[in-house]
Amino acid sequence: MKVAYSSLAGIKMQIYLVGGAVRNRLLGLPVAERDWVVVGASPEEMLSRGFRQVGKDFPVFLHPETQEEYALARTERKTGHGYGGFHVHASPEVTLEEDLKRRDLTINAMAQDEQGHIIDPFGGQADVERGVLRHVSAAFSEDPLRILRIARFAAQFADRGFHIAPETMTLLHEMVQSGEVEHLVAERVWQELQKGFSRQNPSVFFQTLRECNALSVLLPEIDALFGVPNPEKSHPEIDSGLHTLLVIDQAARLSSDPKVVFAALLHDVGKGLTPKEQWPKHPNHERNGVQIVKAICERLRVPSTFRELACLVCEYHLDCHRALELEVPELLTLLNRLDVWRRYDRFCEFLTACEADARGCQGFEHRDYPQAAYLQKIYQVATEVDVKVLLAKGLEGKAFAEALQKARLEKIQETLYKRNQ
Repeated sequence: MKVAYSSLAGIKMQIYLVGGAVRNRLLGLPVAERDWVVVGASPEEMLSRGFRQVGKDFPVFLHPETQEEYALARTERKTGHGYGGFHVHASPEVTLEEDLKRRDLTINAMAQDEQGHIIDPFGGQADVERGVLRHVSAAFSEDPLRILRIARFAAQFADRGFHIAPETMTLLHEMVQSGEVEHLVAERVWQELQKGFSRQNPSVFFQTLRECNALSVLLPEIDALFGVPNPEKSHPEIDSGLHTLLVIDQAARLSSDPKVVFAALLHDVGKGLTPKEQWPKHPNHERNGVQIVKAICERLRVPSTFRELACLVCEYHLDCHRALELEVPELLTLLNRLDVWRRYDRFCEFLTACEADARGCQGFEHRDYPQAAYLQKIYQVATEVDVKVLLAKGLEGKAFAEALQKARLEKIQETLYKRNQ
């Protein structure tokens, strides 16, 4: 990896490439962005060289040519609860090792100098080779957001065999027990969750949170699904929580859209409300779950596009599974409720999440899901109705809507009748 240090020649300071760029280089992974730390400089010196300051909580500057971030070496001291409860100290006297020590994991606490040498005071290279996620120092526990970050790294590098060091998992437990997680700001939690949805192994992300008991604090509705049984015939894995983990992994394989994974995560939350005497069946769990989905989205301040899809998948995933058995009026009602005429892209996302649910059962990972193609066909047939003909008749408002509904029904029935001949 070629790194450009020369644009800062002549400045009496030391500049190092740090963090994920160094880690990814050692792992042979592409480097999406580069972060730099500057040792021995003041904000005034950076500004005098044309850098533009953007950091509010601590001095971060944008390079005048590359627009990459350069942060002054700094230390942090815990002063309050949550993610923002820190006092930051940045000065020319702060050393590189002091700056690296405040970082989360050893694999992220390495630097590269101008000659390409790795500076590794905390054993990051060895942990990269062994596949270990290990905290740098006890200061890790001062930032509860790092629980979510380490869960994300566990998911990101799961295919490479990475695991969390036992002493680090013990620390995660202690952090949750201290109550620090409860002070996290909803927006920050959502940002980390959304990144977790974007990984290839989202189940590892949520399993890590559950293992350290953080899931019961952040998403108790999901944690409550573990231990709730499903009928073994349709769910060989039986446990509703395990089923949910299998579904989100399938969703991540079928789509790179985090909205689909989020909807898959919440599709069965209604099962947590089922009285034990009704187990392993869960009557009306899909309808009962919608209010839970809305409550979660409200609490975490989830964007409306995520909320809308999650509500639809929760409420109508069983209707989608039964699509081949539904009568034509029921099929059209389902399409209307999904608002496919205006939100076709969301309809496709809905179908993908439902397919993930069908495949998210032990032993059913590669099953066919003809329901998706069938509903797509029904939609395409219904769109063949010539709206201009109805408008030419002078129909408006309710009369137009009823005529359009009737025409779509007839078109679908005609097509299905011809197919069955």
